[in-house]
Amino acid sequence: MPQFLLPYDTQHVQLSLPDHYQIDLIEPAAIPPAPDPTQVVRDALNHPVDGVALESYRGVRQVAIAINDKTRPVPHEHLLPPLLEKLTAMGIPDDAITLMIATGTHLPMPESEFERILPRAICQKYRVVSHNIDDTANLLALGVTSRGSQVFVNRQYYQADLKIVTGNIEPHHFAGFSGGYKTAAIGLSGRVTINHNHAMLAEPDARIAEYTRNPLRQDIEEMGDQIGVQFALNVVMNTDKKIVAAVSGSPRAVMLAGIPISRQVCQTRVAGQYDLVIASVGGAPKDINFYQSEKAATHAALFTRDGGTIVLAAACPEGSGSQGYEQFMEGLTSVQEVFDKFKRVGFKVGPHKAFQVARHLARVHIVLLSQISPALVTRLLMTPALTMDEAVAKGIALAGAEPGQSLRVAVLPHATNTIPA
Repeated sequence: MPQFLLPYDTQHVQLSLPDHYQIDLIEPAAIPPAPDPTQVVRDALNHPVDGVALESYRGVRQVAIAINDKTRPVPHEHLLPPLLEKLTAMGIPDDAITLMIATGTHLPMPESEFERILPRAICQKYRVVSHNIDDTANLLALGVTSRGSQVFVNRQYYQADLKIVTGNIEPHHFAGFSGGYKTAAIGLSGRVTINHNHAMLAEPDARIAEYTRNPLRQDIEEMGDQIGVQFALNVVMNTDKKIVAAVSGSPRAVMLAGIPISRQVCQTRVAGQYDLVIASVGGAPKDINFYQSEKAATHAALFTRDGGTIVLAAACPEGSGSQGYEQFMEGLTSVQEVFDKFKRVGFKVGPHKAFQVARHLARVHIVLLSQISPALVTRLLMTPALTMDEAVAKGIALAGAEPGQSLRVAVLPHATNTIPA
């Protein structure tokens, strides 16, 4: 009986499948990590892709660095020390540098959690603040993009003389790719900004791995221009969350240089679609809640035939991750009811997760193996499972397999890092 280990929270869950199934383990080619990740970052800072060196901003008085929050597996312990060393060498004092945790619509991170994402030495030496999207007094209105998004941004970040973004570049389920301006343009913005921008996810080109034609992503690029972000430092990581490459320079140039590397890391060739796709989000922190874990379902759906089943292994120790999503789903019992209500009430971040899940459920089944209560999973219109064996059995049944019938099965241990070529 074929067996696999799938990442689940900070551990793994074992998967066993019948011998007579046609099983494909789908992972991108193994890309070895950089032997010295900090040096790779240092080299990237010394060789910006567009020739615009950080040193060209020598003499600035205040620096603000946008960093990702606890929901993103960004290796700040390798990214930030070389960056901060470079700023020090430019003559910028420590007290002129602020690290700003870009939470977007997520809850602000309390100070007690800062060391969860940052080395203690950095927390002790530099000012660290968490963005709070509901602190409207700390938001500045900058204007409107050509696609109609009102740009509100964190006041302190905007008023810094040198604005830097950090993060990782990987496929994103509707923004095409993460990275570049996105850390600030979404992570440090206001609700009205994110609501209007994310409403574009319903457009056909707002999809995984599409950058240049993606209206939602290009709206983000325009936001970043209005905010005036000057410099980006991004990494590309392999499926083990280890740094493969680093890229620095102006944000747009960083994206154009980093996306081909990300494709090389994430893409894999497959032959056709599958009856049953068993996918892991990739473990912590990507499966911290379902709000984040749904991204893996978007990837898994690319491999699943109409009427097939996705078994999603996502621990979700923090539950759904969105009270707005749960409240939106109260009393709804069908995919069509979700679509109807979404059209009636209009786009809002949080409830938009209901729309995304409904789009999957309109063509595939989803069995969720998680720590979320079965009652809540059912209310979210998915099928709950408490063990992997139970999840597989339900997935097989929902895929319409008869006893003894062979199924085409795909196993995706790192779904959010896997896209078909």
